Amino acid sequence: MNMIGKLAQTAAPLWILNVWFNRFNKDTGYRGGNATNMKEEFLEYGLSENTMYAVGAAKVSLSVLMLAGHAKPQLVRPASLGLASFMLGAVGMHLKVGDPVKRYLPALSVFTLATTAAVLSGKASQPTSPTS
Repeated sequence: MNMIGKLAQTAAPLWILNVWFNRFNKDTGYRGGNATNMKEEFLEYGLSENTMYAVGAAKVSLSVLMLAGHAKPQLVRPASLGLASFMLGAVGMHLKVGDPVKRYLPALSVFTLATTAAVLSGKASQPTSPTS
């Protein structure tokens, strides 16, 4: 995988881990609707607290797998596609509550990074066969 792919593979999961562990109870200015923390945000979307924890566990797990992909490259594509799918869902939730684009730019950014990592994970340099 090239340098852009490796950067995307690292940046997307670190962004998610930061949101779920450092900004969970903070008003970031990017929360959906009128929410000031993660629990309120999921309520704004009409989703339960249990759903919030399930989504969080899935996003954190996929993020850890993307990072583990630096050692086991076969993990990158499925984890990245999974995270990209969740981020599309996040954009959809922002649209559902009528948020302005600024509110869902982080979700679009992580979607783009995860998609980039997935696409470029299959672009490992192929060894050339020796000529006789």
